[in-house]
This record gives sequence, C-alpha cells and structure tokens, in this order.
Amino acid sequence: MDILKELCAEFGTSEKNTQNVINLLDEGNTIPFIARYRKELTGNMDDQLIRSISVRLDMLRAIEEKKEEIKRLIDEQGKLTDELTEKISNAKTLTELEDIYRPYRPKRKTRASVAREKGLEPLSELIFLQEFTGDIFEEASKYIDEEKGVSSVEDALAGAQDIIAENISDNADYRKEIRRLTYQNGFITSRVTKNENSVYQMYYEFSEPVKSVADHRILAMDRGEKESVLNVKIEVESEIILSYLEKNTIKGNGKLSEMVKETCEDSYKRLIAPSIENEIRNVLTERAQNSAIKLFSVNLKNLILVPPVKGHTVLGVDPGYRTGCKLAVVDETGKVLETGVGYFTLEHHDREKAKKQISQMIERNGVTLISIGNGTATGESEQFISELIPTLGREVKYMVVSEAGASVYSASKLGAEEFPDYDVSLRSAVSIARRLQDPMAELVKIDPKSIGVGQYQHDCNQKQLSTALGGVVESCVNSVGVDLNTASSSLLSYISGISSAVAKNIVDYREEVGAFHKRSELLKVNKLGNKAFVQCAGFMRIPGGDEFLDNTSVHPESYDAARELISLCSYSAEEIKKGDFSDIKSRITKENAEKICEKFSIGMYTLRDICDALAKPGRDLRDELQKPLLKSGCMSLEELQSGMIVEGTVRNVIDFGAFVDIGVHQDGLVHISQISDKFIKHPTDVLSVGDIVKVKILDIDKEKKRISLTMKL
Repeated sequence: MDILKELCAEFGTSEKNTQNVINLLDEGNTIPFIARYRKELTGNMDDQLIRSISVRLDMLRAIEEKKEEIKRLIDEQGKLTDELTEKISNAKTLTELEDIYRPYRPKRKTRASVAREKGLEPLSELIFLQEFTGDIFEEASKYIDEEKGVSSVEDALAGAQDIIAENISDNADYRKEIRRLTYQNGFITSRVTKNENSVYQMYYEFSEPVKSVADHRILAMDRGEKESVLNVKIEVESEIILSYLEKNTIKGNGKLSEMVKETCEDSYKRLIAPSIENEIRNVLTERAQNSAIKLFSVNLKNLILVPPVKGHTVLGVDPGYRTGCKLAVVDETGKVLETGVGYFTLEHHDREKAKKQISQMIERNGVTLISIGNGTATGESEQFISELIPTLGREVKYMVVSEAGASVYSASKLGAEEFPDYDVSLRSAVSIARRLQDPMAELVKIDPKSIGVGQYQHDCNQKQLSTALGGVVESCVNSVGVDLNTASSSLLSYISGISSAVAKNIVDYREEVGAFHKRSELLKVNKLGNKAFVQCAGFMRIPGGDEFLDNTSVHPESYDAARELISLCSYSAEEIKKGDFSDIKSRITKENAEKICEKFSIGMYTLRDICDALAKPGRDLRDELQKPLLKSGCMSLEELQSGMIVEGTVRNVIDFGAFVDIGVHQDGLVHISQISDKFIKHPTDVLSVGDIVKVKILDIDKEKKRISLTMKL
C-alpha cells in the first residue's frame, strides 16, 4: 500500500503538500506550529485536517507493520506463497489482514484440530471436492482407528465435516462477504432482561436495521447490556447467508454435496455467525464512540472559546443546600479578594441575613458581575440573586455558568497548589468566578473528560478520548495565544512545544527573575531549547514589552520581513511608535508584496498573516464571537407557560438535539426536529455550545421537570 497515495485519496490533498505534512510531523513539529507557520508547505491546511492526516498516518503505518509481522509468522510455518504475499500487501484494513491470517493463526483445541490429529484431513478434502464417485461410507471406513479415537464410519465422517466447517469459517473471501450481507440485511435488536422502570425503556423491545442505526442508540444499548438490563443481538435471516455459502461450495446434488450443504449450515451457525456478530458489534461501537468523541470535541472547542467577560470584579457562587453556598470574590485579573459562605437556599435559612452579608461583599469589593454554578441548588441560588440585585445601589448582572469539573479541579493537586489556604469548596467558588472572566484560562486546569459537554463520554475508549480532547484544547489555546507574563502553567502546557515541566519552569522563571520583556528571553528558561522556542514563540504574547512584534502572532523568524513591510509602506516614526498599522493592507501594492516575499524567502500566506497580525496587535479571536448572555432576573419553573418566547444559552449539543438554559434551574431540550424548518443532518450543523438563541416553550412536565422547546418561531 502506498501510504502517501492513500492519504491523498482519503483527504483530497495533493501529494506534494501531504508529503510535506508527513515530513514536518516526522521532524517533530507540532500540529499548531505546522498549521500556523508552515502554510506554504501545507497549502494552507488547517490544524484539524493536519491532525486527521496525522492520526490516519499512524493507523496506516500500524497496518504496514502488521503486514510484515503476518508475513513473518506465516513464513515461519513454511506456508508463505507469492499469491499470499500479494494478498497481504494489497490489504487495506486490519480486518482484512485478520481474515487472511485466520487460517494460519495458532488455535486452541477445536473439533477440527482434534479431527486433524486423528488423520481425517484427507477424507475432508475428498468430501469437499465432491468428485469422488465411489461409496463414501466404504472410503470412510479406512480411517477407523481405535487408537486414534475413530471408532466408526460416523466418527470419521463427523470429524471430516468438522475440518470442512472450520476451513469454510477461515476463508477470508467468505467472511468478507458474510460480514457485508449481515451488515446490509441484519437487524440490531434488544430485549429487556429484568422488567423494571429504567432509562432504557425504549430499548425493551427494540429492532432497527444495522446499516441505519443511530450512533447514540448503539452506545445506549451497549451501556444497558453492561448494566445487565438489556440483551443485545444482531439478527439476520440465515437463508441469505447459507444461499451465498452453498453457491460457492456445492457442486452438483449427490451424497457428498448434501454433506457439504449440512457442513455449511454448521459452519455458519456454530463458527461464523457468532464471530461476525461480535465483529460488527465492535465496528458499530467503535463508530459510535468515534462519533461521540467528535461531538464532545466540537462542544468542548465551542465552550473553551466562549468570549471572556473582561473588566469585571466577579462574585462566584458555588450553590449548596445543607453546607450553604460557597462565595468567592475575584478582581478583574482573577486575584481572590474575599471568600465566605452564604445560607439562603433552604426554608429555615435566614435569607435577610444572607442578603445583608452578600450586599456588603458586593459593595466592599465593587462587584459588577455574579457567576453562579449550575449544579445542586442552582435554581434557589439564581432566584435569590435575582431578588437581591434590584436592592443593590449599583448595576450588577449575573450569569449561570457550567460548573462541570469545578469540584475535580478544587480537589486536585493543582487546586491545592494554587490555593493551599482554602478548603475544597471555596476553591470551587473561585473556579466558577474565573471561568466567567476567562473560560479558556480556567477550563485548561481541568481534565477535559470532566467537562460535561456531549454524551456517553464515559463509555468511550478513554485513551482515544483523552488524545482527541487534548488536541482540541491544544488547538484552542494556540489559536488564541497566551500572555507570557500572566498565563498559568496549566495554560502554558498546552502551547506548541511546551511540556508540563517546561511550563512550570517558565512560571518559576517569572517568579524568580520577573516579567518577560522579550520573547527571546524564553531561551533562558531551564530546559527550553532552540527547537522548543521555534515551536512556541509565535503563540506567546508580551503586551507592553520591548518589542512590539512580541504582542502579535508574527513569528520571530519573520520579524525582519515584518519590519521591511512597515518600511515599504512608508509609516511615519510616530505611527511606528504607536504601533498603529490598521491600514497596512490598503498600503501594500502587488509589487511590494512580491518584493518582500522574494527578499525574505517567505510565501504569500505568511505575508498575509503578518499583515493581519500588524493590523490587529494583541487580537483575541474570541472577541469576534457571540458574547455570553448576562441577566438581571430569572423565572421559576412554575412561571413558565406553553407558547412563551424566551432567550437562552445553548449548554450542550447532542445527537438528537440541544439543551438550552432559559433561566430556570432545568435546561430545556430542543429536539433536532424543532431546530430548523430546513432538514439538518446533525444539531451541530446549526448550533454550538455558548450560542444565544430565542426559543418557544412547547411543553412543560413539572413532575418530571422536563421542558420541551422549539426554535421554529
């Protein structure tokens, strides 16, 4: 298999650009660096495409390694032929390779292997050829051998048929076609094993074609099976498979043909069907898990890139009942000013005392924004805060934020290192406040798997999930960039080329030596060498540093080109001092652009990126996204009425719809059928986590606390 051609065919990329990507990856360059600073070599591929190529490249290389291993193992048995070698070389998937290797794989003791030990293989070959015209019973009698355990003609024929059955089962071509027929014609079914109320009720008597079953249903049935609530099977009409096998094995209609026909049925039902069912179940589960991981990745990206709410002193509220609500005030830089505990969510709590306490905290610290976690007691907390706000002598708004992972962070080693003097619950309140100020800076401190956006993430392959989500966080952090003088070690560790150890060394350097004034000072950091500097420098920002280009996405390797560009565009000394190059694109002529590209050996992609960076120094791409919805009042579930139109924030997007926070404790569901008047394949085609949407209330089930919404207004 030509890996390069395979990649080009799969991704629709040119051989030249794809080979360059492979070379860059093999040289140890990171995906964010390749996507941002090697556009001429990649043809301007984005990081998502490069990441997909990287994953597939590893997979194809693994297949090639597997081929060599299988050739070696078969050759050691003395059975490797030119035809077999070619067949192995042409295989494109691990499944194909497994099918080819199956007849040569060392087996545990089987009925067929026992029959071979008894010397019945020649008899099995004679029967399978179906050309013998003599008396098969007489022929079989020649194989009777009490010492070998063949005591009768029936024993001999049964053993021979066992060998034929296994040979049919091991035939790669047969298995490939039976797998296809089962996938195309089979049904996945589930039946209840213990009849009781559960979340799996829709699967108690369920059947759907294998080829069209939805991914989230596969994961639901898998989980129900693990919990011993469901019995899941793949069922297909055996006649379809047997007809295919008989067509390819039976010759004529004599006694031997009848025996082969019986053997086909035995081979399929006893050997082939169970393994093909397992294989298809595994394929469906793998596909469903990949889909779930992809959905989680999309949601996580949108959540991390929610624009920061800058310039506010924030009161973080971690809601609770018996132990009260934990409170933490942080200033606009994220520094903790005050902490406390408020009791106002239960009937016996002194709400007036709590109002006075929190009003004083707000007044003392100049709080302008309140961030409420969306966990236990959120409804009561939101109601309390919305009643408190009108009594304050200042303008204050609030927002309910996802507190997913806040408790994980607060109990983590990192949380303890950051706030050693605070208990776990107070750290959680700080995290809730900060994730409104800058979601990305706070969320990178949490294991991405603990951020609840998606579905069935705990049922996925955890290694693949961690790799995918880590890639998403890495992509987001590098696309935004970080302030080198304020970024935490958690944030820095996601920067291209920076390990967790080096990130900690950067923070230690800052604390010992002081703020960075130039990007080049990074080379003084312990264990940060030239290679790492090349990978990371362009993603680090230094506002107000000695070199104005250090506050842009221009890479140090392109500083000379950037200065030449400024000179050619005839900027005055005063404009250069101010760093005002907002009109640089309009000043560039085609002649100047070509001169710069030629002189500094850079391409047009790089030149365009330099122009964009100079036009908007310190640019944060999140500033161009939809701002979070800040509120000053809320409603209770009892106040909602069908037909009301309200505004809300998309909290989670799943395969069958989206959950929207409309200002009551319970998020409402917009089913995929209610998202748009036009047909959509998936909710992510229209909606993203963090979107502000208008919805109409369709139905309210107060007993089950379910709200049905529609976006068809």
